Amino acid sequence: MADRRREERERLRRERLAAQERAERQERFRLLLGYAVAGVIVLAILVGIGVVVAGGSDQTVSENGRELGEEELRAAGVQPASGVLNGYELDTREGTEPPETKEARLEPAAEAAGCKLRLDLPDEGNTHFGENAQPPKYKTDPANSGDHIVPNLVQSDGAYTEPIEPKYYVHSLEHGRIAIQYSPELPEDQQLQLKGVFDESPEGMLLFPNDTMDSLIAAAAWRNLLLCAEFRGEATLDAIRAFRDTFRGRGPEAVPVVLG
Repeated sequence: MADRRREERERLRRERLAAQERAERQERFRLLLGYAVAGVIVLAILVGIGVVVAGGSDQTVSENGRELGEEELRAAGVQPASGVLNGYELDTREGTEPPETKEARLEPAAEAAGCKLRLDLPDEGNTHFGENAQPPKYKTDPANSGDHIVPNLVQSDGAYTEPIEPKYYVHSLEHGRIAIQYSPELPEDQQLQLKGVFDESPEGMLLFPNDTMDSLIAAAAWRNLLLCAEFRGEATLDAIRAFRDTFRGRGPEAVPVVLG
């Protein structure tokens, strides 16, 4: 079943890449003619296997043969301009509203939550490679830096129900994003508390399960990690918020994170 799903995902990605190549050729042609036309032509960024279509205030995304509406995209915190879905399913669950922050300083918050900080880790590289290239073996899990996928496949800000391959989200980290990750063994009520922290400020954020890391909960930024062996309620949420507020928007590539 897992093999069939991976094969289907690869097929969908190949179709999306072909569609993107056609769209890029059309956009180049429009640019050649567009200087005589009033207005701004915006090439819709491809999401998953489909295309984001902007019309007035509505957005739809064709994903795995179905359309995701604006409400579903909003529920998962998807920021279309930040990247693509790469075929991963969205987490549209309503998160639990988090309590007010009690400790906003990173080191005290991490200590209170019993989490380990690994800061200023060695840069493992930042070379881009293609869809079918063999990714490197990242030295940490979660990954915190390293060679990663080409720019048109960077993982979009958003919440997902599936583990995301590091080659996609490492590029997001390079763009100053924060990736909150949790073990699938984390009870759902605690997952929803993490989703609540994500929901309160989803810009520049990713949230998804990680079924290979040793930590129960983790957050990754470029060359920085927060690793938590247990969930301590409000203290853990404070540690994640402090990590987010310390490192969001501070990746080596100056890709804006526009807060709502």
